[in-house]
Amino acid sequence: VVYTQSEILQREVYLFERLDSPNREPMKHLKAICFLRPTKENVELLVQELRRPKYSVYFIYFSNVISKSDVKALAEADEQEVVAEVQEFYGDYIAVNPHVFSLNLLGCCRGRSWDPAQLTRTTQGLTALLLSLKKCPMIRYQLSSEPAKRLAECVKQVITKEYELFDFRRTEVPPLLLILDRSDDAITPLLNQWTYQAMVHELLGINNNRIDLSRVPGISKDLREVVLSAENDEFYANNMYLNFAEIGTNIKNLMEDFQKRKPKEQQKLESIADMKAFVENYPQFKKMSGTVSKHVTVVGELSRLVAERNLLEVSEVEQELACQSDHSSALQSVRRLLQSPRVSELDAARLVMLYALRYERHGSSGLPALLEELRARGGTDRYRKLVSAVVEYGGKRVRGSDLFSPKDAVAITKQFLKGLKGIENVYTQHQPLLQETLDQLIKGKLKDSQYPYLGPNTLRDRPQDIIVFLIGGATYEEALAVFNLNRSNPGVRIVLGGTTIHNTRR
Repeated sequence: VVYTQSEILQREVYLFERLDSPNREPMKHLKAICFLRPTKENVELLVQELRRPKYSVYFIYFSNVISKSDVKALAEADEQEVVAEVQEFYGDYIAVNPHVFSLNLLGCCRGRSWDPAQLTRTTQGLTALLLSLKKCPMIRYQLSSEPAKRLAECVKQVITKEYELFDFRRTEVPPLLLILDRSDDAITPLLNQWTYQAMVHELLGINNNRIDLSRVPGISKDLREVVLSAENDEFYANNMYLNFAEIGTNIKNLMEDFQKRKPKEQQKLESIADMKAFVENYPQFKKMSGTVSKHVTVVGELSRLVAERNLLEVSEVEQELACQSDHSSALQSVRRLLQSPRVSELDAARLVMLYALRYERHGSSGLPALLEELRARGGTDRYRKLVSAVVEYGGKRVRGSDLFSPKDAVAITKQFLKGLKGIENVYTQHQPLLQETLDQLIKGKLKDSQYPYLGPNTLRDRPQDIIVFLIGGATYEEALAVFNLNRSNPGVRIVLGGTTIHNTRR
């Protein structure tokens, strides 16, 4: 995710192998750099490797803290003295954007409590993040969530045990780690998205910066899987947070620019200078041509899916469910879409889930009838079960915060004015709960009664360095909110992490 193979090649690394691939040939003229998570399996594989080394020298880097007993086991296996160095190089997490990280874990809890293996993995990921950013934070957690409290305690234990590693130069205002639970806001991951990165993840799925386009009708072989990374793709970097309408315009400009730079077909290569100019410009042209065909394909597929699944209409009703409180109008809209053959089964289920989360305790709830229609549509009970599972996961009984609070008059007026600003906002009026939580935190107004500190100390000043972690997964809509908060609050740095990055399917 962080480094491309061609960048590594430029550093004179010519061979890439996995430690667990069985038939590697001995190449005694090569040095080996091993980068590994310090798991039991990896240490065991490394022990076997060092007993019968295939390369001349080994430089071993672990992505997290490794125990003394494991180092001892490696030393004992290194009878031929091929190990030049062993280091801890903290990177035990996936860096997705400059301000977003993930642990790529799905299903970290069983019911209301942690799966023990996942708790260990999450603690390791979070502590590695703190070590790589050189932060020894104060910790706050969401009181209504047992998993949040458990994780806070586990991170604190590691900091206490490895206090020498966490002995960084003190800053005036200590950094803050805020641990939240996804179940407080199950609405955000269920909404269709309209900014580029979030939309690609929602409709196509982003997996470690890779997008699988193999199901696109008539796709060419070299575009079956593409990489979208802001590090190496200028167009993506400039457009990832823009709305779909703007991206259409920008793609058109990119195409026109590309047409201008195309080497003329009948270009006469008469002199050596002509040839030299052609060869020099060709790699840039080739790279641009790759970028153009990639984004045209991705945006084309997004447009096709939006039309095929009637997503503009679906999204408008989703936003109505998430942001307004007119029950009878919402119910009518959901009913209308459930009867439309153009609405996919996933989108129908998503609308019913949003309705159930929004109006679960409403006196005249239409949920039973909607569930019946869902079943009639698909002929199975699969989605019905999912609807009740979502309510059990993120319903009123579970939430610690007021997800649909009747906001004060000022906020309502703001909402109204925002609505007047034009049609594009119909699809993006929803703000994730996280935005409000972080806003309160930056202003020093986040209630200690709902988000207590772990331990006796509290922050007297407003926080400047904030790491916020969502148990149960973050979303690209929240990544966008954090990006905007970072931009509008100079002097405040927020990093967002989650056990995974969700879209509706996940």
